[in-house]
Amino acid sequence: MSHMETVSLTPSHWFYLATVLFIFIAIAFRRGVIIPSIVGVIGLGLLSGNGDETAFSMILRSTQILFAALLNSGVALFDIMLLIAIMVAMLSSLKAQGADQMMVAPMKKIMVGPRSAFFSLSLTIYVAAVFFWPTPAIALVGTVLIPVAIRVGLPAMGAAVAVNLAGHGMALSADPVIQGATRLTSNAANINPDDLLPYTILFSFTTGGVAIAISCYKIWRDMRLGRMKAEPTSDNDDHPHAKGPYAKHFGVGVPIILLCIVGLMIYRGIFDPENAIRGGDATALLGGVATILLVMSTLAHEGISGFDVITEHIKTGFFFCIKIFAPIIPIAAFFFLGNPDHAVTVMGEGTSGYLFDIGRSINAHMGANSAAQAVGIAITGVLVGLDGSGFSGLPLLGSLTGALAGGDVNNTVVLSALAQVITIFTGGGTLVAWAFGVCADAGISGVSPASLVRRNFFPVMAGFTTTTFLAIILMS
Repeated sequence: MSHMETVSLTPSHWFYLATVLFIFIAIAFRRGVIIPSIVGVIGLGLLSGNGDETAFSMILRSTQILFAALLNSGVALFDIMLLIAIMVAMLSSLKAQGADQMMVAPMKKIMVGPRSAFFSLSLTIYVAAVFFWPTPAIALVGTVLIPVAIRVGLPAMGAAVAVNLAGHGMALSADPVIQGATRLTSNAANINPDDLLPYTILFSFTTGGVAIAISCYKIWRDMRLGRMKAEPTSDNDDHPHAKGPYAKHFGVGVPIILLCIVGLMIYRGIFDPENAIRGGDATALLGGVATILLVMSTLAHEGISGFDVITEHIKTGFFFCIKIFAPIIPIAAFFFLGNPDHAVTVMGEGTSGYLFDIGRSINAHMGANSAAQAVGIAITGVLVGLDGSGFSGLPLLGSLTGALAGGDVNNTVVLSALAQVITIFTGGGTLVAWAFGVCADAGISGVSPASLVRRNFFPVMAGFTTTTFLAIILMS
């Protein structure tokens, strides 16, 4: 095996790790983790000094770092927040004229009960997400389908689990069409992306299949015992809004426009990859179109009064969004410091990415045993994914797997695929409440990100365990 760089862990690294463990314990006991996260940022600020500062200067600096970390977190999350706010504002405008009822009416023929709703959501989100990534997919598809699923008896949490595991779990971790994740991992591991792709698809379906099976069992059990039930919004079929004169036009036109956007993204992704619309560009296109539709719908229904009424729709969107994201920003402020890019932004040049360094240290002590390597990469993947991105750690993990395999191409490919799937499932994501994916899926579904993560934890960890065993077998 090739020599791997040894990482020296400082008191800051150990403090970061201790804070992470404390946060996990708090989550296990269903306690809030905002205060531990804030204390963690302050502690890192105190420990990051050069040793020549006075106590007063250290306190001042750590206080400034706290605000900088909160600001960095807010900036990093704002594009997701803005997209959700605009989509909810657009829906508020459509609901005001009853267009939303007409828009979702055809889906009632497919979604006839909670089970069909769950799997319809999963399949639709998966297909949409593989072509233009899950965050635009959930805003585009989830906004229309989740209300229908809730109306036919699927609890909001069940809908959130369905779209989260299928979209930000299975689709994003395999990334079979866009292959952004695959290219990042393969380039770092110095392997062919075509060799990596079959394994990432296999591991994503293994992890996702196990997680969805267990989640379905738990959801049906809780529904049967009365612990979980659907709670349709007040604007359900029994109390529909009076239809405006343009309700039919928008009820038909909005889905057609959104489907045209999907078609354009798919077409460019397959036939014109150099001009493909994906990731941030897809989010921007969707957000811009939603804003235009918001203006058109409001003016069509309200006339000249729309100049004033649109303010209420925008308030509705942002109130909904802030309610979901407000608790996430201080938590993300701490975990983002595990990523070198965020750490440098907040604490200055020369600052380490604490999670990434801890991951390197773990793998530096792994031996040549296949089982130990697979378990070590799996643990590192979870740790690196805690930054809430999933993608930022792929270059690190690709480099680690290439070094661990010691020139064995098969083992490099298997370990790289395992690392990619686990890291993105964790941080892309399904297991951290501050991840963009969890925030987006929970926000559109109207549930708490922390509650969604708790619901996902055991099923996804069971999926990781199964996939790690499969990787060990494939390396034997």
